Amino acid sequence: MRFTVFTAILLMFPMLANAETPVFSMGPVFEKFGQVADVETDFEIPTGTQFRVSFDVAKGANEGEHNRTLVSAARFVNMHARASAPLDDIDVAIVVHGKAVLDVTNPLKYEDEIGGDNVNRTLVAALIEQGVRIIVCGQSAAHQNVTKTDLLPGVEMALSAMTAHAVLQRDGYTLNPF
Repeated sequence: MRFTVFTAILLMFPMLANAETPVFSMGPVFEKFGQVADVETDFEIPTGTQFRVSFDVAKGANEGEHNRTLVSAARFVNMHARASAPLDDIDVAIVVHGKAVLDVTNPLKYEDEIGGDNVNRTLVAALIEQGVRIIVCGQSAAHQNVTKTDLLPGVEMALSAMTAHAVLQRDGYTLNPF
């Protein structure tokens, strides 16, 4: 049995060596965030599909790193724009609560609470510039002593994350589980 398994593994090496490694790159919308790979698909996006997608983020980024969910939202836009979905058909919202609230605060508040530079501010600005809504849970903000004036420009404050998700769902947004 050992010989058979070992032989099978050895026989796989040529296939693995010939497999192409996907190349990830930026763009076409966000040139500094949200790498995607071009892949051959057989699950087609129907013409006229309108993406109205919300992301939920409670986990804050490690100091000096971008928030993973904010990057995922940029990746979602890049991926679908690259797949020829018109930008007018891609609506993205990010609901921020918990410790992640600090990732969308201005440099002064971020430095006071976490220390260092908030590297997410350029990502947040790029997302908002492209029409991505970033909505903070007012309850989480209050718990962390974050006010509307502590938020980065363009970041919205909602009564709660639950409220934001309920309104977004009413408006046709689906919650992205990733």
